[in-house]
Amino acid sequence: MKSVLLIGLGRFGRHMAQKLRDLHHEVLAVDRDERRINDALPYVTNAQIGDSTNEQFIASLGVRNFDLCVVAIGDDFQSSLETTALLKEQGAPFVLSRATRDVHAKFLLRNGADDVIYPEKQMASWAAVRYSGDHIFDYVELTDEYAIYETSVPGAWIGKTVVELAVRQRYRINILAIKRAGTLEPMPGPNHCFRADETLFILGCNRDTQKFLQL
Repeated sequence: MKSVLLIGLGRFGRHMAQKLRDLHHEVLAVDRDERRINDALPYVTNAQIGDSTNEQFIASLGVRNFDLCVVAIGDDFQSSLETTALLKEQGAPFVLSRATRDVHAKFLLRNGADDVIYPEKQMASWAAVRYSGDHIFDYVELTDEYAIYETSVPGAWIGKTVVELAVRQRYRINILAIKRAGTLEPMPGPNHCFRADETLFILGCNRDTQKFLQL
């Protein structure tokens, strides 16, 4: 369990608070808007109304004690930049800041952010891959060259085993897991026989996975 300071409770901040709660982390949420604070109370451990661009207010939070500080402000870049800088000045060990534009990301990193999250850009990239393919159900980019895809079983594979198909040798991909009826089977063995009601989680170089996805 980690202690998280979450600053900014717009849509992104609220969704992050909910997920952090699901992961059983302790969250102190901060926002200027009392209504947003009240809406977030079911999802956070504690909450405070305050101006995160105020040095005294940031100092009062004891940011050194948090494992992670998240600046989720998306509608006011100046406030996001000032908040990020103040958190680092006060000794925050790790600051994750939200960016809405490439230039914002650059300035945030130069002014104290340890990492930057770019939800709109990342979601656009995911949606482009997910919905431009007929058989792709999910996608996780690992690097510019490698990704994990959830995809349907090719028709020609149904009724055949991993070893019969010589998957790694012929297709240059790794099957990380099989999912059927909501149940995940990690690392299927060589004698696993593929079925039409399964989906595959595959890992490989984008060049090879794209060839596979055309089957």
